[in-house]
Amino acid sequence: MEKLTQLTSKTTVLPIDDVDTDQIIPARFLTTTTRDGIGKALFADWRFDAQGNEIKDFPLNAPDISDCKFLVAGRNFGCGSSREHAPWSLFDFGIRAVISSEIADIFRNNSLKNGLVPVIVDNDTHQWLLANPGAEVTVDVEARELRLPTGKSVTFPIDNFARHCILEGIDQTGYLMQNIDNIGQFENNRMWQP
Repeated sequence: MEKLTQLTSKTTVLPIDDVDTDQIIPARFLTTTTRDGIGKALFADWRFDAQGNEIKDFPLNAPDISDCKFLVAGRNFGCGSSREHAPWSLFDFGIRAVISSEIADIFRNNSLKNGLVPVIVDNDTHQWLLANPGAEVTVDVEARELRLPTGKSVTFPIDNFARHCILEGIDQTGYLMQNIDNIGQFENNRMWQP
């Protein structure tokens, strides 16, 4: 995973409620076990027509999308079945945070385990972001803050362990490996000795 303390970027807006994981990454793309290149399949049924041509008015096909590291989504983003491929595809596409007033729990947890920051904000902030696509905002993981260009800052929830892993750029296995000596020492001290 990549370390992320804070990042300032423009937003792209997908103002659709109840986007489920099958829409984020259709099931036919779930056969891969690698994250590399999976961003090509992100919203495949919405980004491309039946002949494989880009649908020009879909927000993630905009010419300046590479400047947008944050996706402002409608309510209940990431609902549906659990599939790690959904945050993988967003991350591989270049998205580093999803911002909404409601993000499905399973998707949120899968995102945090894979370095994608789910930013849950109040309804007023969410409505402002939806109405201002391309706004340059800052996601500050260390401070647990989203800062708007208006000067407004709002806090967002992120549990301490997930925050630590994102700040350090490690996943759960990486965290265990960082503490392997302490784990070994604990196990040695715990073992019964005659």
